[in-house]
Amino acid sequence: MHFNGVFRQFSRGIIRQYYSYAAEPFHPLPRAPVTLSAEEAIKVVKSGDTIFVHSAAATPTKLLAALAHHGKESRLEKVTVCHIHIEGPMEYLKPEYSGIFRDNSFFIGSNAREAVNAGRADFVPIFLSEIPLLFHRKIIQLDVALINVSPPDQHGFCSFGPSVDVTRSAVKNAKYIIGQVNPKIPRTFGDGTIHVSHLDCIVNVDEELPMRLPAKSSPIESAIGRLIADNLVDNGATLQMGIGNIPDAVLSSLKSHKDLGIHSEMFSDGVVDLVEAGCITNSQKKILPGKIVGSFCLGSRRLYDFLDNNPFIVMGDVQWVNSSSLIAQNPKVTAINSCIEIDLTGQVVSDSIGTRMFSGVGGQVDFLRGAGLCFDGGKPILALPSSTKKGESKIVPYLKQGAGIVTTRAHVHYVVTEYGYTNLFGKNLRQRAFELIRIAHPDHREELEKAAFDRLGCMPSP
Repeated sequence: MHFNGVFRQFSRGIIRQYYSYAAEPFHPLPRAPVTLSAEEAIKVVKSGDTIFVHSAAATPTKLLAALAHHGKESRLEKVTVCHIHIEGPMEYLKPEYSGIFRDNSFFIGSNAREAVNAGRADFVPIFLSEIPLLFHRKIIQLDVALINVSPPDQHGFCSFGPSVDVTRSAVKNAKYIIGQVNPKIPRTFGDGTIHVSHLDCIVNVDEELPMRLPAKSSPIESAIGRLIADNLVDNGATLQMGIGNIPDAVLSSLKSHKDLGIHSEMFSDGVVDLVEAGCITNSQKKILPGKIVGSFCLGSRRLYDFLDNNPFIVMGDVQWVNSSSLIAQNPKVTAINSCIEIDLTGQVVSDSIGTRMFSGVGGQVDFLRGAGLCFDGGKPILALPSSTKKGESKIVPYLKQGAGIVTTRAHVHYVVTEYGYTNLFGKNLRQRAFELIRIAHPDHREELEKAAFDRLGCMPSP
């Protein structure tokens, strides 16, 4: 058998094993959940419990507010709250709740950074694709899951809407499930369905979801977006992009492309524009051709309306969506991610600024590896402005002390700044230094050349 065929056969076996957890349906049960207020429902939480919180646009804000009040009012102790990035105020993270709650984040949002860096909260470095294993293998045993779902349909099924991600695995393994039922949650196709009978308790709300409105890109971000779109994205490519101004700038520069596909852990409003322009058809994809594949979304109400009851979109369990061997089967996989700092050998920092934790590991390596393994011209891309807002170079001789390497130099292929792009794949350390200095800010190039000579013992050269 041709190697390509062997790889596909092997990877399908791996995917079946990975996806076996997610594929199990939530069959209806012969019972109905009780309907309570948020304050009444949250009283099930007791000292020593471990709580899971639904993420991103599906953050159950009313339940979180009730949780904070209950913890203080009932004098709870040592309640662990775990989640990936969640939106809105996190009242329970304030200093006065120390000893009551201990936050344990798998990906740090801006609302949790202060607590994590002050030592009042914790962070788990883990690939996004592997978080479900923490629940399936009982490494983290969940007592209560707080989720946000759509109202049940005529068959009694609710939807996780814009955030399936790690939530399906958490719900399948939690002892008690509180569902915040919200008509603003879009109903999505894929793995994000749960029968209402599996909810132990319902809290009815009617409130708008957290939003991330599209922001205007800076001239530097726009330049990076155009460079990537014009030089690295082919017609028929399968795209993955993170959240932020640079991915948004790339999407806004793709209006003349054809037959693009989406297989991405997350996406935002820019995808809607490209669908409406006829640029995204998903016609060339091998994994669910004709479908946008995602795991969670965060954007505007326009995005959530686009998701609602739309068979063009499949929202999957992140253990499946982010499997590198699955990603690699799509054509021309182009993974576009950002980072904080990169040294002259190609080591990439994405989750911290020195010792200060900033975000998390996320799915960057999942998709960079998937694109790197792609048989059909994959492009793993890391994009960053050449300098910080203070004018310091983001391409550095040595990483800051305490900085965390998320993406190793062996994983790195394309690096893009506003001054150009380069491909480090197959290049030795001296060649890498030369290429990275070439796309660094001109004000820092001479200093970087001297530092490269000191580090490598010879001049960097092509």
